[in-house]
Amino acid sequence: MAGIEQIKVEDSEAGMRLDRWFKVHYPGLAFGQLQKLLRTGQIRVDGGRVKTDTRVQPGQIIRVPPLGIDRKGAQPMTSRTIRDRGDAEVLAQMLLYEDDKVFVFNKPAGLAVQGGSGVNRHVDGMLEAWRNKKGEKPRLVHRLDRDTSGVLVVARTRLAAVKLTEAFRERETKKVYWALVKGVPRKREGKISTWLLREATPDGDKMRIAKHGEPGAEHAVTLYRVVEQAGQALSWLELEPQTGRMHQLRVHTTHIGCPIIGDPKYFVADHNWELPGGIQNRLHLHARRIVIPHPDPGKGVIDVTAELPPHMKQSWNLLSFDEASAEEE
Repeated sequence: MAGIEQIKVEDSEAGMRLDRWFKVHYPGLAFGQLQKLLRTGQIRVDGGRVKTDTRVQPGQIIRVPPLGIDRKGAQPMTSRTIRDRGDAEVLAQMLLYEDDKVFVFNKPAGLAVQGGSGVNRHVDGMLEAWRNKKGEKPRLVHRLDRDTSGVLVVARTRLAAVKLTEAFRERETKKVYWALVKGVPRKREGKISTWLLREATPDGDKMRIAKHGEPGAEHAVTLYRVVEQAGQALSWLELEPQTGRMHQLRVHTTHIGCPIIGDPKYFVADHNWELPGGIQNRLHLHARRIVIPHPDPGKGVIDVTAELPPHMKQSWNLLSFDEASAEEE
């Protein structure tokens, strides 16, 4: 299994709580993600399941799965480090979860999922490096926009791809996104329900709000809630798409008057708007969590959370947003 570490507890760490041990060795690991990894048995001590308050002893071996972050606080991969590393190494660093049927990655912002005009490197092409002994290449089962970061599910076998694709199609999958948006919605939480139509523009394909019955229009539904806000200027939204239309979240947030910060297609600022100092003009949209039925019957669900990308983490720190505020179920 790629990227798994077996780390021995040092003498100086005798009696340390496990959550404190991870805080020392992996400062970038969110507490919520640690809890999920422990709950699913991906982190173990001497082969056994443990809890956050377990106290470790010298000589014990802590099994650490791929976390998408380096030890001692290194940030997730940037566009520059992606360019400098081989495909297999990049995939290993992005890996959050794996078993014999599924990979789940934390895709960095700026890395395309599939090829296209002007795209030289993308996840689909990189997966060639992880063909198995039978020659099978892992298969994509859903997509993320190039500038959207976060959880990306990939099937390791043809049958797993069929099952996972069906789960997305039948809406058996829970997807949670985090976004930083301009302004604050009038209602703290609600449902956005519209018809969307794809059309070609000089800047590439875009979606627009359409009327029911327009040829080619598709229904799109998004649930949202405000997690925190910075005055009336910016707010942190948790978004849960109920359908999977192109650019759905980007169009829907714009539709309610709260476009996503850094969105080059749908954010049209008035002459009085200025990006707050210290916040990068990059898309602030992150696929935070996915819950999907395992392709093998009887194995329950796969529940994976992805750490924020560096530019969004910087914004959260500047705005004093506390990631624990989301209280993911």
